[in-house]
Amino acid sequence: MEAATRERELSGEKAQRIVNAMRDSVAKRGAAGSTFEHVAREAGVSRGLLHYYFGTKERLLVEVVRRDAEIRVTRLDEPLASAKTADDVLDILVSSLTDMIENEPAFFLLLYELFSAGRRNPDIQHEVGQLFERTRSHVAEILKAKEREGVLDLRYDAESIVSYLFAVGDGFALQALSDPSRDVDGALEAGVASARYLLVSK
Repeated sequence: MEAATRERELSGEKAQRIVNAMRDSVAKRGAAGSTFEHVAREAGVSRGLLHYYFGTKERLLVEVVRRDAEIRVTRLDEPLASAKTADDVLDILVSSLTDMIENEPAFFLLLYELFSAGRRNPDIQHEVGQLFERTRSHVAEILKAKEREGVLDLRYDAESIVSYLFAVGDGFALQALSDPSRDVDGALEAGVASARYLLVSK
């Protein structure tokens, strides 16, 4: 846990270079092939610095996913705040998912890698669980705000709906990335219909 404390203390331009280098390395080599040696060289820092702040590759992967998740959610804030209808909300959520699949697939690769790592390491499992909880809570608060505005009429509590939508989105991404040649338009249409049912009960 001492390594985790040092991880949280890392900030600034050097930290961002390390995180970016790990993200790029995963996209090129996969998580298994992304060694500290590769990341240190591409970030322009010593390998020892990565060990000092992160301790293990898995902890660095957690930091990459944490920062990417924050960016992912922040990108939703302003568009969702401006949404006037349930269809607006759905369009924003679907566009966010498809954009991530097409332009930032490494985000999902990291999620799957961390899921596997968490089964072997309780600390990693706890940190990833906390990360997902913060993300779900943030989006749930947005949905509650849209319900108060009269834009949505949620069939179930916001947290449960967000959990379901994220599960569907992550599973959809897994299938799309596993077989890029497959036509997923029908599955996406079905997902949108189920999401509309959950967001609008009238």
